[in-house]
Amino acid sequence: MPNSSRSSGVWDSNECALFLIDYQDHVISAIGSSDPKAVVLNARYLTKAALAFEIPIVLSTVGVKLGANGPTIEALRKEIPDVPEIDRSTMDSWADANFRAAVNKTGRKKLVMAGIVTEVCLAYPVVGALKDGYEVTFVADAVGGQTRETHDVAVLRMIQAGAVPNTTSAMICEWFRDWASPLAPAARKIMVPFLNDTDVLAGRPARYAGQAEAAQH
Repeated sequence: MPNSSRSSGVWDSNECALFLIDYQDHVISAIGSSDPKAVVLNARYLTKAALAFEIPIVLSTVGVKLGANGPTIEALRKEIPDVPEIDRSTMDSWADANFRAAVNKTGRKKLVMAGIVTEVCLAYPVVGALKDGYEVTFVADAVGGQTRETHDVAVLRMIQAGAVPNTTSAMICEWFRDWASPLAPAARKIMVPFLNDTDVLAGRPARYAGQAEAAQH
């Protein structure tokens, strides 16, 4: 476990683990701070990048066994069909023994966290992990709060506690950082369709229309 909760600099893919918390229909429907479709899109591509860069992924849900919520949404689940879900009763995943065991199993010191909603199921484990000495970054555009205010205040809370804010595109680029690196071919296959899908969702012409297929080769 690291000795300081403050970030030591670059978030290298070899040092990170990705945590996806409570991407469930019932929870996503509570998002009011941003477009839920954009949140899901960003979470999907963040997951694609983690897989491509061989970054450990921990997936967790809340209340499925209790019958309160459904499982992880299909759009995200199909990206990681072999990653087991860690279901919890507590809203704070950091308080769940199985979740904490999964964190330890990754062996990684830098935790990249994304969860819904921002002010509860993301903020609680972020603050808990920081308290226990881990370095944490959260991906602000891959999460959402019940309102813009609750999301923004949660972001401030996490930053105040020592977490590093990031975005999906910046996180993916930071993981590989160099177009001449061994990870660059995989990154290219992810970034081109990601940028196109982002444009389409925003109602803009895809900036790399026609290049997505070429990027796959």
